[in-house]
Amino acid sequence: MPAPKEFLDFVDNNADAFVKRLSEAVSIKSVSGDASYRPEVFKMSDWISQQFKAVGVQIEQVDLGKHVMDGQELQLPKAVLGRLGNDPNKKTVLVYGHFDVQPANLSDGWNTDPFVLTVQPNGQLVGRGSSDDKGPVLGWLNVLQYHHDTKKELPVNFRCCFEGMEENGSEGLDELVERESKPGGWFDGVDCVCISDNYWLNTRTPVLTYGLRGLGYYKLNITGPARDLHSGVFGRTVHEPMTDLIKLMSTLVDVNGKILIPGVDEMVMTADVQERRLYEALDYSIKDVEESAGAPIALSSDKVEVLMGRMRMPSLSLHGIEGAFYGPGAKTVIPAKVSGKFSIRLVPPQTPENILPLVKAHVESEFAKLGSKNKFELEQLHGGKPWVTDINHWNFQAARTATKSIYNKDPDMTREGGSIPVTLTFAEALGVNVLLLPMGRGDDGAHSTNEKLDRSNFIEGTKLLGSYLYEVAAISTQ
Repeated sequence: MPAPKEFLDFVDNNADAFVKRLSEAVSIKSVSGDASYRPEVFKMSDWISQQFKAVGVQIEQVDLGKHVMDGQELQLPKAVLGRLGNDPNKKTVLVYGHFDVQPANLSDGWNTDPFVLTVQPNGQLVGRGSSDDKGPVLGWLNVLQYHHDTKKELPVNFRCCFEGMEENGSEGLDELVERESKPGGWFDGVDCVCISDNYWLNTRTPVLTYGLRGLGYYKLNITGPARDLHSGVFGRTVHEPMTDLIKLMSTLVDVNGKILIPGVDEMVMTADVQERRLYEALDYSIKDVEESAGAPIALSSDKVEVLMGRMRMPSLSLHGIEGAFYGPGAKTVIPAKVSGKFSIRLVPPQTPENILPLVKAHVESEFAKLGSKNKFELEQLHGGKPWVTDINHWNFQAARTATKSIYNKDPDMTREGGSIPVTLTFAEALGVNVLLLPMGRGDDGAHSTNEKLDRSNFIEGTKLLGSYLYEVAAISTQ
C-alpha cells in the first residue's frame, strides 16, 4: 500500500513552511555537551513537545534526573515521549530521534552563523543540527501534520522517543527505555522501531542500515606541578605533563589506523570472501570518501578495505587535549595538568566492558615505561555497545519498498561507522526489529563545520518516512 498521492502533494506544497520550521529548530542552541547551553536544550525539549502536541500527539516530558559534567551537577534535559493511535488492528511503530547538537562556533571555520539556517543557492540548508538530527525529527512531524490537517487516519499506531543527550552519551535514556518497555509503559506493544539518525554512503543512493559500531570514550589525565610553570625557568628541570601525554597518546594508534592496544583488533574475525562481496557491491568509491572528507586522504585505494574500516572494524581516534595552550600568540607555559581524549568505535563481539581492561592495561604499562614522577589517571567517560540486526525482517522489507517508491532505486544495505547506543537498548528491551532509515546524504558534515541538509533530502526524506509507515501497515508479518 504505497503512500497516497495526496500525502506526497501535501509535502511538496508545504515544503517552504517545513524549511521555515527547521530554521526555528536550528536557532535553538541545544548543545548538550556544554553546561552553559543546558537551558537551550530544555528550551528545545519544550519546543519539540509543543510542535508534536499541535498535530494531535499525546506528549509527556520525562525527567531523567541529574548528572555531573565537567565537575558540575546538572539537570538532564527532559526526554519527549509521544503516543498517537491505539488500534489493536494496526502495527505500532516507535520512532527515535534526538534534539541536541554538537558544539558550533563561527570561529571553528563556519562560513555562516551555525545557529541561523542558511539556504544556499544550490538548495543546501546549512546550520548546526539541520541533518543531525533536527531535520529527521521534523520529518516525522511533517508526516503527522498531513494526517492532522486532512483528518486522515494514520495507517499505524505511532510512538516517539526524542532525547536531548545523544551527543553526550544518552545519559538516563537506557533506564527510561527499559522502564517504558514493560507492560503499561509508553513502549508496551511496539512492533518495530525506526531511527533516522544516520546518512547515505554517498550523494546518490539511499541506504538502509542494519548495523552500528559501539563506542568507548576515554580521557587520560596527567598531573604534575601545583600550577602552570614558566618553560624558561623549569624547562628540562621537571617532568612535564604535556610531554608524558603526547608520548602516551602516540602509543594508541598508528598513522594507518591500526589500533596498537594489544587484543583490540585481534577480537574481530577476518572477513571471508563472501562477506567482502557484500562491500564490493555497495555504490561507493574512494572518490566518495575523499570528496566527503574534502581532501585526497583515504587510507587505501581498496574500496572494500576502506568500507570495512568504516563498518566492520574498530577504529581509534584522538580527539583533543584539555589544559594545553590554545590560541594566538606564543605562550611559553608548561601546563600543570593536561587531559587527552580519545575514543574507540567498537564492533561485535567488542563491548565497552571487555575493551576497558585492555585499554587500562596498555596505558598503565606505557606510562610506567616513561619513568615519570607525574600522576596518571584513565577515565572512561561513556560507552555504548555495537548493534547488528536481520535485514530480512518485514520492517526492512517495508523500508526497502518505501525507498524504491520515492527514489526509484533499491537502497544499499549498510552497516554504519557511527554509534547510537540506544539502538541496541531498544532491540533488547523491546525484543523487536530496529531499522535505521536515513534522511541525509554522506556529505552532510554532521559534527563538522558547515553541517547541511539538502532541501531535496529534507522534502523527499519526509515523503520516505511517511511512505515507510504505509508500507509497514501493508506488509505481512508472516
